[in-house]
Amino acid sequence: MSARTVETPVLDTPVPRPGSAPRALLARLGTPAVRTRLGSAAGVLILTVLLWRLGTGVLLDGLRRIDGPAVLAALGIGLVTTVFSAWRWALVARGLRIRLPLGPAVADYYRALFLNAALPGGVLGDVHRAVRHGQSTGDLGRGVRSVVLERAAGQLALFAAGAVMLLTMPSPVRDDMRQAVPLVGLAALGACAVVLALRMNRPASARRDRAPRRLLAEAREGLLSRRNGPGVLLASLVVLAGYLAMFVLAARVAGVGAAVTELLPLGVLALLAMALPLNVGGWGPREGVAAWAFGAAGLGAGRGLAVAVVYGVLSLVASLPGVIVLLARWYTGLRAGRRTATTAAVPGARKHTAYAPSVPSPSAPAAAVASAASVAVLSEVSIEKYAPKESTRLTRSSLPFSAEPSEGRPMTPESV
Repeated sequence: MSARTVETPVLDTPVPRPGSAPRALLARLGTPAVRTRLGSAAGVLILTVLLWRLGTGVLLDGLRRIDGPAVLAALGIGLVTTVFSAWRWALVARGLRIRLPLGPAVADYYRALFLNAALPGGVLGDVHRAVRHGQSTGDLGRGVRSVVLERAAGQLALFAAGAVMLLTMPSPVRDDMRQAVPLVGLAALGACAVVLALRMNRPASARRDRAPRRLLAEAREGLLSRRNGPGVLLASLVVLAGYLAMFVLAARVAGVGAAVTELLPLGVLALLAMALPLNVGGWGPREGVAAWAFGAAGLGAGRGLAVAVVYGVLSLVASLPGVIVLLARWYTGLRAGRRTATTAAVPGARKHTAYAPSVPSPSAPAAAVASAASVAVLSEVSIEKYAPKESTRLTRSSLPFSAEPSEGRPMTPESV
């Protein structure tokens, strides 16, 4: 009997293309999860280097100076800035034809501020607020865009007022700003001319031009219309004044006796640094820029670090009413879940509760503030998964809408 030769099949193994590994690495680095972790790591690194170089003596002294009157002042400033921020949000939502009462807007804004300060990334609260608002109105895209435009209005006010202060008031960057303004203006004009030329020479496409035109129309109606523009401008200026007042309060608590006109440009620089996505709940670049700015102004880099840290603590204190909102929403959802379970257990009541949500009972919150916040958010998510949609009002149901943000991914109009 002759032995039969068995041929082993040859599998086609994919051959990597040249340059595919760098592209895969760049794609991996561009994911929201990696960006959030890198930003948090950068913030921790900045704080570590500052504490290593400057020590902790002045920092601890500034923290020990925080007393009851400073806490009450921070809560008062936070109340003013939060109410005006929520009013600005309601105005922008009205421009997008979304009904948003001021009371629920203030509660949601407080909750977003606390989540921004307590969680890494510094934007998870705004993402949660945007998605919840979009779900409650039945139009997720429009709800998210209202939050994006509201935050953009605040940033534009900060950039405009900050540029004026840095150009006119004594600061470490005033001379550099005056030299850079003409160059930046010419560069902006050149960029606008290039964009305009490209758009004029591009073939027309109705589908491609629909989204930018809609976004511009919504921005014009929500921010620049005759009905909303004055209110949005007033709210933005009041909010910016509140942030600067908090910075001056932090400087006074830290023992800095410089004049207010000297502290305002330094506060603007610190606020601009907070916009960088390299922070842990807002910590990191703010402390680094404040230490550099105070050192360049002759006030001491250690004092600048202490002022920035005290500012962060007072801002966290000002957002603490958001914990009450989280616990209230969690308790309301827990009671609604128990009421639903009790009603469903009554014989003959099924015909009245055919569409009632079946909510799993969430676990009780921990004693720590961060644990309470996370339990409340998870409870909202579990309730919202099975709750019926509401499309007419934000607060018709007592159950809070919620969403799990994707790793602190920044909100942009293109992502909607």
